[in-house]
Amino acid sequence: MTPSLYDNIHSTRHAGKVALVTGGSTGIGLATAKRLAREGATVFITGRRQAELDAAVSEIGHGARAIRGDISSAADLQTIVDKVSAEHDRIDILFANAGGGEFVPLGEITEAQFDKYFGINVKGTLLTVQSALPLMRPGSAIVITGSIASIKGTPAFGVYAATKAALRSFARTWASDLKGRDIRVNVVAPGVVVTPAYKSELKLNDEQIEAYSKEVSATTPLGRVGQADEIAKAVSFLASDDASYITGTELFVDGGLAQI
Repeated sequence: MTPSLYDNIHSTRHAGKVALVTGGSTGIGLATAKRLAREGATVFITGRRQAELDAAVSEIGHGARAIRGDISSAADLQTIVDKVSAEHDRIDILFANAGGGEFVPLGEITEAQFDKYFGINVKGTLLTVQSALPLMRPGSAIVITGSIASIKGTPAFGVYAATKAALRSFARTWASDLKGRDIRVNVVAPGVVVTPAYKSELKLNDEQIEAYSKEVSATTPLGRVGQADEIAKAVSFLASDDASYITGTELFVDGGLAQI
C-alpha cells in the first residue's frame, strides 16, 4: 500500500515513545497500534485471546509486542505493566481502548450483563489507568475510547452508553487529578465504525451490518460510516505533542452524526 501524505508527514511523530494499547488485537485498537508503530512508537498491545494477539503483532510489525491479559483483572493488569516496565521504564502513551457491549432492551437487562460491561468498560479502564500511572512521566498522554452512544440515546444500548458516559466523566476528573503532573487525558468518541466486534459482541450478521451502515450513512453529514484508521489518526493526534495544550476534552470522530 502506498503511504498517504498524512503518513509521510507524521512518520516520526511518536519516535522514541512507548505506547500501551489495550484491546489492541482487532478493530480500532489494532488500527491505532499499527499507526503508532508506523509513527515511531514501540507498541505493546493487550487482549484476551493469544491467537488474535499473535496475528496482530505480525500485522503491526515494527517490533510490536503482545501481552495477554484481561483488563477487568487487577492482577492481569499488574502483570501487563510489569512486563512493559521490564523492557522500558515508562509508558508515554496509554490508549485505554478495551471494551465491549451488546444490544439488550430495557426490561430484559440482566444483572450479569450489567456487571460484565461495567466491569470491563468502567472498572477495567479505571484499573488500566491506575496501573499505568506509575510508569507515566511528564509529557505523557492518556486517550480513552468513548462513543457517540453516550449522548445519542440509541435504543437497547443503555448499559453500553452509560459505561461510555462514565468514561467521559472519568476524563474530566482525571484531568483535574493529574494537575501539576503534565499528564494529559482525553476521550476519542467514534461514530459508527464497522469492526469485528459487530459480529462477536453485537451479534449482527453481514446483512444486518450492511443495512445498519446504509441507515447511518443516510443520516450522517459525510454520508458514510467511518474507518478504523480514521479513529486511529485522532488518537495519534491526542497522544502527540501537537495536542500538548489539550486535556479533559472529548473529540468526536463521527462524520458529524452526533453533532447536528
